[in-house]
This record gives sequence, structure tokens and C-alpha cells, in this order.
Amino acid sequence: MSVIVIGSGHNALVAACYLARNGYAVEVLERDTVIGGAVSTVERFPGHQVDRGSSAHIMVRHTGIVEELELERFGLRYIDCDPWGFAPAPPGGTAPPLVFHRDVDRTCASIAAACGQRDADAYRRFVRVWGARSARVMRSFAGAPTGGRLLRSFWGLDARDAAGASGRGDGAALSREFLQTGDALLDSLFDSERLKAALAWFGAQSGPPMSEPGTAPMVGFAALMHTVPPGRAVGGSGALTQALAARLRADGGVVSTGDAVTALARDGRGWRVRTDSGRNLRADTVIAGSHILTTLDLLEQGGFDATTLADWRRRIRVGPGIGMVVRAATTDLPRYPGAETADSAHGLQLLATDRRHLRRAHGAAMAGDLPPRPVVLAMSFSALDPTIAPAGEHQLSLWAQWHPYALADGTDWSAHADREADRIIAEVEAHAPGFADTVVHRFVQTPADLEREMGLRGGNVMHVEMSLDQMFMWRPLPELSGQRVPGAPGLYLTGASTHPGGGVSGASGRSAAQLVHRDRRPRFRLPRR
Repeated sequence: MSVIVIGSGHNALVAACYLARNGYAVEVLERDTVIGGAVSTVERFPGHQVDRGSSAHIMVRHTGIVEELELERFGLRYIDCDPWGFAPAPPGGTAPPLVFHRDVDRTCASIAAACGQRDADAYRRFVRVWGARSARVMRSFAGAPTGGRLLRSFWGLDARDAAGASGRGDGAALSREFLQTGDALLDSLFDSERLKAALAWFGAQSGPPMSEPGTAPMVGFAALMHTVPPGRAVGGSGALTQALAARLRADGGVVSTGDAVTALARDGRGWRVRTDSGRNLRADTVIAGSHILTTLDLLEQGGFDATTLADWRRRIRVGPGIGMVVRAATTDLPRYPGAETADSAHGLQLLATDRRHLRRAHGAAMAGDLPPRPVVLAMSFSALDPTIAPAGEHQLSLWAQWHPYALADGTDWSAHADREADRIIAEVEAHAPGFADTVVHRFVQTPADLEREMGLRGGNVMHVEMSLDQMFMWRPLPELSGQRVPGAPGLYLTGASTHPGGGVSGASGRSAAQLVHRDRRPRFRLPRR
């Protein structure tokens, strides 16, 4: 049974690995010369291995995929980010920083010192309650988002913690807590705006602002970091996809790079796949790991019904774009006043001390404007993994949210890239004085650059908006949420465009492989009489 996988993003490679392990003849076609899509690492500056997209891996460490595919045998090794989060005091202030250790007691001690004992006690309850809930969310990510699977994933979850003053702790109260906004959850638990801002900024890494319904679980996922924290792959984010490719080749699979797929067309009971180099391949099954809109374009080139495709395109919401990145080579790590480098440098540096900062940035992006002040997440993983930078140097990824893909004034991003990079670096400088002077090289990735280099349409690293109406059985549309395409038997979808969405999880790839295997394996039939 032959399978062609379009794209070499981590979900596509996960699907390819599971199928090759089960004896399928698998070829992965990648338009780029670098495999991995947004989970890849290249040399941007001399001696620096720089991530092109993701940097910290969170969800994949909770799925079991790394262990199931034995990726350690193929060179993958993770270092725990511990502390996993750090939030400095407001610039000019004397309060101690917030440090989120893997250890809950140490985290609560930091919160007590910075925000007070009441918030420390509330955080301990938050970890207990939302740790269990987030584990169920991860369970729901392990397969297709059907009603039955979702019910089984959350069945038996203790609803008593959802009881309010009325004491009513039933399914209605529990579902309300899951569907509330992240801001509402934070306001119900904590007093300190600093603590709320840090956790809201963590939750907003999924894309939506914490004012949107259904974002409470995005905040709640922070509780799961005390079970398994974010991991840094040794050698860079691309070490994951390199290990997947090595596993695939070991099982007889093929990865072909530098040859873009140009059309997908039905061919009898199978598929015909045309590429830019002129290859005309036939496969029994195709798994599309490309952006959903790119996949629809390929189907259109293959003669699929244009009216249906146009309807799907109109209803899929990519959004205004999420953000941009500055990759910096430096002579030192950021030095935050009152903080030990071991506390600040190993995890996610959450540079937001007030949620108004987040709200203003998101509001500007929705209007097509640049943020009044960039909101920055800094990551300095050379402190954990010295192999990614030359001796005596460090490397930082500065992710800034929200920056719109299409600017309201009609100007091109090339006219703004350097100035926005200056403002992003200045935001780190405001929290860590002297940082700007340590920057010796920088590489800027605007929303337009993210689209151009990695096929992230509209600059959205999550492919399509992660709003409630485009999650679970609605991602990217109800009729496509089963990772199959109506009217296109043998074509399967994977990647961030599908459930469970963006981020490095691999869950969509494993689900796609399971669907293919289930659909293709021989079924037992009773003999005719």
C-alpha cells in the first residue's frame, strides 16, 4: 500500500513514521530544502543553530509519541525547562520576580514573596484542579474530535471543584468553567495583576486573547507544566523532525526535498500527485500536511469541484496574523534586576506585567495596526543547550504578539521590519537594562516572512484561528474535522489546520495514521451462503 505525505512538518512526519512502521510504502514530499516546516533549525549566524519556528516543545512531551516511536534511538534528547516560566517585576519596581518552577512548593514560595500568601494558596488550588482538567484535555487530543471521544475523555472528572457559593458542582458548572474566558478564570482565582498577566500571556501563546470564550483551558494548561515542563530539544527545535525523518528512513520511508506538489487529482481508486519538477506520482493514499488552504489549492489544480472549494475557503478563518520573531545572537543573557540567571534563562520569559498591555496589542492587530508596545516572550535556550551557539555567545528568540499580517495603511512589511525589531529589543531592554548592547546579530521574521519561508498563510503560526468555533469538531470546518475530505476518498488531513490545532504535539499526525490504517486494513466478512 503506497502513501504520499505532502509536507514534512512534524505532524506529517509523525503520520509517515507510524505508517512506515506498519509496513506501508511511504514517501514524504517537501517543497523546501529544509525538512520540518515550522519545527526546524538552521544556521542563521556563524556557529548559531537557530530555530525557524517553534522553540519550546510542550504538548508532544505529554502525548507519548516520543516514546512510542522510540525517537531517543534516533538522536532526540530533551532538557527540561526548569524553571519553566519567569515574569520580571515591572520596570523600575523593587518587587521580586515571579518564578514558575516545576516544583509547586517553590513556585508558591515565589508567588507568596511577589504577590502575597493568598495568591500562593490560590495557585496551589489552581494546579490541583486544572492539572487534572488539562490532563483530560490532552487525552481528548489523542484522537478524532467526535462527541463520543470527547465524552469519554472527560467522563468521571470530578465536578465538585466547579461548585460556587451555591455548592452546585455538577456537569453544568464544570462545562461553564471550561467555556469561560481565560480572564474570567484568572479574576476568579487571583488578586495580583502581575500574576494574572503572566498566566494570561502564557495562555495567549495559543493565539486568541484571554478575553475570548473558551480560553480558560489555555490558561489552565499552565498547571500541567508542573507534571512535565516545556522541553528544549538538544541541537534546536529541528532535532525533533530530524529524529522523525531518521526513524522514517530506518523503516524504509523516503523523504524528498526541494520539490513542491503542484496538483492533487483522483486517479481511479487512488491519487495522482504532480510536482514542480515534473514528477507524476501515483499513490493509494495521500496525507496532506500542508496548510488547509494550500491543500484546497492543490485540489483545485487537480479538478476538484470549484464551488465546494470556494465555500470552504470563505468559511475558514485564518485571522489577522499572530506575531513576529527576532532571533538574536548576543554576548550575554538578559540580566533582570533582582533575579538569578538560573531562574530567568531556562524557560519562557513572560514580559507582561499588566493585561492591558496584551489587550492593547490585540486590539491594534484587529484594526490592522502595529501594537502600541510589543508584547514579548523571550527564550534564551543557549543557557540550557550550549551547542546551539559558539563559546562565549548566546542566542535568544524574541516572539512578539500581536502583529497583523495585513497592515491597515496598505504598507508592506519590509518598511516596518527593522523598526519593529528595534522596538521588540527595546521591550526586553526595559526589563533587563543593558540587553540591547549585547546584540551582535539579528534575524527578523515578520508575518510576511513566516508565510514566505514556511507556508504559514497570513503569518498565522497556528494555520487558522484557535478560537472556540474552529476547535475540536469544528476545526477547520465541521465537514473536514474528521481529517477526511468529502468527495475525496483516500485523502487525509493533518497538521495545525486540524484538531487539536497549533503547537508541537504530533497528535494530528498520529490520528491521521490511525485513520489510514483503519480504513485500509482488510475487514473480516462473513462468507456468502
